[in-house]
Amino acid sequence: MQRLLALIAALIVSLPAVAAPTADELVSRLRTVDERQRSSGDFQARVYLEQKEKGKADLVYEAEVYRRDAADKLVIFFTRPQAEAGKGYLRIDANLFVYDPTVGRWERRTERERIGGTASNRGDFDESRLADEYAPAYVGDEMLGQFEVERMRLSAMEGVDVAYPVVEVWLDKATGNLLKRQDFALSGRLLRTTYYPQWIKVFSPSKNADVYYAREIRIFDEVEKGTNTTIVFQQVQLDPLEDSIFTKAWLEAKSR
Repeated sequence: MQRLLALIAALIVSLPAVAAPTADELVSRLRTVDERQRSSGDFQARVYLEQKEKGKADLVYEAEVYRRDAADKLVIFFTRPQAEAGKGYLRIDANLFVYDPTVGRWERRTERERIGGTASNRGDFDESRLADEYAPAYVGDEMLGQFEVERMRLSAMEGVDVAYPVVEVWLDKATGNLLKRQDFALSGRLLRTTYYPQWIKVFSPSKNADVYYAREIRIFDEVEKGTNTTIVFQQVQLDPLEDSIFTKAWLEAKSR
């Protein structure tokens, strides 16, 4: 794994100039990324997070993630450590809420909310919506380590609530998988760099097609240098979930 990450993080080498793809072709490629990750049914996983901060002890978290892509619903429920156990996040449509069991209160959060205080946010656990939220521009074909990639610069569409207004993505030309992403502030300041070293596919009976998920996500905070978060998805299931899971009442009861 370390070798693979080293290859991905290696110096990017530009490839010979080729004819730039059209805007429609770029959107089509983003939509393929979105569709491959989207399940027409439900999605459930156990997630482990490791948070590293310079000068502090490493922290390990465990959470349960539930998704219903067809209804734009997401639940993240922390089970470890004790200080975070019972905390829950609920996304319904465009609204993200967090429940703190220590005070028994719900609060609305923005898309930039750090999940559990880590470098991650809602988008790292949810389905991909790149084609619906961003307008792409072609940057060029490059080598990212040993991978031939297509690099795009994405600008948030007007009126769409996103965590980052400007995003750059590197797509593997052989598989179409997202290998690297960088998130920027409107000022142009780089905020995060994320790597996706491994993608897994599982068959979805409800979709009658494969669904892809990043087994591991490595997020590097570019503002607080030395801070990074690793997310590992395990025990992924695509079986139907109870409707009650995607409610505030379920999370409150689970937190007791």
